[in-house]
Amino acid sequence: MDKNKILIIAASILFFMPFLGQVHLFDWDEINFAEIAREMVITQDYLRPQINYQIFTEKPPMFMWFQAASMNLFGMNEYAARFPNTIAGILTLLLLYTAGKRLYNKEFGLLWAGAYFGSILPHLYFRSGIIDPWFNLFIFLGLYHIILYYWKKEANAKLPFKKSKWYYLILAGIFTGLAILVKGPVAFLIICIALGVYWILEKFKFYLNILDFGIFTLVTLLTASIWFGLVTLFNGPQFAIEFTIRQWELFSQQDAGHGGFFGYHFVVLLVLVFPASIFTIRSMGKLVAGRPYQNDMRKWMLILFWVVLILFSIVSTKIIHYSSLAYYPMTYLAALVIYQMQKGLVKFSWWMKMSLGVIMGIFVLALLALPWLGMNIEVLKPLLAADPFAVANLDAEVNWTGLEFIPGIWLLMATVMGIIYLNKGKTYKGALWLFGGTGLFVFFTLTFVITKIEAITQNAAIEFYETKVDCDCYIVSEEYKSYAQLFYTQVPANLNPKRHDINWLKKGDIDKDVYFVAKITGTQYLEQLEDVHLLYEKNGFTFWKRKAVTSKKDEL
Repeated sequence: MDKNKILIIAASILFFMPFLGQVHLFDWDEINFAEIAREMVITQDYLRPQINYQIFTEKPPMFMWFQAASMNLFGMNEYAARFPNTIAGILTLLLLYTAGKRLYNKEFGLLWAGAYFGSILPHLYFRSGIIDPWFNLFIFLGLYHIILYYWKKEANAKLPFKKSKWYYLILAGIFTGLAILVKGPVAFLIICIALGVYWILEKFKFYLNILDFGIFTLVTLLTASIWFGLVTLFNGPQFAIEFTIRQWELFSQQDAGHGGFFGYHFVVLLVLVFPASIFTIRSMGKLVAGRPYQNDMRKWMLILFWVVLILFSIVSTKIIHYSSLAYYPMTYLAALVIYQMQKGLVKFSWWMKMSLGVIMGIFVLALLALPWLGMNIEVLKPLLAADPFAVANLDAEVNWTGLEFIPGIWLLMATVMGIIYLNKGKTYKGALWLFGGTGLFVFFTLTFVITKIEAITQNAAIEFYETKVDCDCYIVSEEYKSYAQLFYTQVPANLNPKRHDINWLKKGDIDKDVYFVAKITGTQYLEQLEDVHLLYEKNGFTFWKRKAVTSKKDEL
């Protein structure tokens, strides 16, 4: 095996796999998907995703299949929920290295994989339990194989592609279908928009004819039908209909709590895909042309970047990972700029130095201020006075040691060293400091800081849920959306179906005790119920109990 591939696998295992379970899963997405996977294992129903043992039509099941397999291996815990994305990380970096090596050489392949590994959000997502790393991988594979099909069709002999052009087209359809199985039909939409933009830029040249596109679409649909067909066959068409309606609602309407301004994703990609984002901006300017297929790949990556950015800026719901597919073209374009810098074709401009310094400074100041604020929490409370829940969160007992500043100091040093080397023309050393340093920064931040953040934001509630794992009772969140009470109490499947009726839980003849968890800002209704009693309050959360009707009769 290529020694660089061994290096990539080793680095991925070292950085992505350790300490995945050191912090609880975060609401909503991480716990949502993990709970679906857990309920799959419990019910053995792998066709229809369920939450609280009710049909869940927002997502297809493929990622949860991965998580369920992981849970069968590691148990129903945080490590198992996040482990599938470490595999996505290894495969992604190997793909980028291999694709880059084909396009240019090994050095470019390492630059592309390194830029992805060493940018903040791309690295972080491989240590998460969210869907997007697999979704993005399959979409990119689908589009990439369409590109290979087109190049093979044009008989480009300079690329080492030995397979038939139809092989690449069929693979494109398979990967796009898998992307649909991971997250939904938006995968096909994104690829089709990219194909349409390329067609326009090529002055309406039919680089894919009707037969080509028909085969691609047919294979995509057949692959997606692995699930859609089976769920319809065994359970009727209702699930597929509800799923389609829900996908349109997510696209066209603002999801509760997830609005944002039009430029939301511009800011996210600029700041949180640091440092690749700075080099990506430079790639929008003039670069020295390469071979025809290299120029074509740059065009495709620019198209993909702008399609993702504009599409999800238009979408009403603004969630940070919606634009995460842009990490692929961004890191490619960043690698291209660095590659041309190494060859003396692109200058390391003053604005690039300034931009790297400014964004690095934001993170450094935040990481330096965080432990001081943690140890002087009273300074923050007046600033958050308008949000009583946030103020109460700050009462969490967190052991700030002062060592939390280490990631910030490291990022400062790594970025400065990277800039110095780049300025001296030692481009690859500079890139190693920048991207390797940022990869270590993410690792250090997760090690030193993330447990503190989680302790402040949600640990009080999860701590309560974990005490109720073996409790024969009902537990619900009151006036706020959460999935934590399901995953962390390990809710069984055989509870009374009436538990889904909140009015029954609050006023009905309940057969088990009910515990309510509410934020301090959402207790108004509970306070009006005579037989619901406050147990205690902690860090912004309140915990209430309503005794079972049968136990009340026993007391009488």
